[in-house]
Amino acid sequence: MAARLPGELDMTTAPDLTPAPAITASGPATAAAAPRIKFSPRGFCIDHPDPEAGAELMMTALGAPDREAMDGILRQLVKASVSGGRADRVNLAFMISMVRSIGPRDSVEAMLVAQMVSVHVMAMRCAHHLAHARDLAQHDSAARALGRLAHTFPAQIEALNRYRSRGEPAITVQNVKVEGGGKAIVGNVTQHARVTVNKRRAFVGVVIDPNKKKDKADRAKLVQAAKLIGELKA
Repeated sequence: MAARLPGELDMTTAPDLTPAPAITASGPATAAAAPRIKFSPRGFCIDHPDPEAGAELMMTALGAPDREAMDGILRQLVKASVSGGRADRVNLAFMISMVRSIGPRDSVEAMLVAQMVSVHVMAMRCAHHLAHARDLAQHDSAARALGRLAHTFPAQIEALNRYRSRGEPAITVQNVKVEGGGKAIVGNVTQHARVTVNKRRAFVGVVIDPNKKKDKADRAKLVQAAKLIGELKA
């Protein structure tokens, strides 16, 4: 085994991942953690006393709709976790934990989130290579790769947010002119909406956050309000 450079971390020794004794919680029950993966010379398997329950927990953690999808995403994460020519159980546990914390809600999100955590792991690997580059060629190669991955990650976050909102633009009601004696009312606006009134003239702007659950109901109310405003203008 090659000697480590001064200040270089030992990346071959895995930290102790033995779970601490469970503590009884007095508050609401939290979601069950994803099971760990056990490696063997023949491959890997979900480490759980009940294989069916372990598979269900892993499907939930990865946002997979069925066993086949779970198996595919899990195999891809195992390959992406490779360090030093072999799968790294520490990297894999981290990646599964991150996927679970983001909480993919369907197949598209499951694939995108798996890509996100893989890109993050590769970016940090490039950062490690950059910090320990021995010559200019290694430095430039690691810097270029790190730069590309650093730009990819926020783009993936934006793509996930855009997909979750389904790309629907916010509805805005604006430039409302009310003649003398008239009234313009936008009613029943939820706390997720933002209402702006311009004091110089009768201006009402309502923007609905498309990520909120009551989006459809709010939009229907805004359509009714827009019709009312149109009648007042006429």
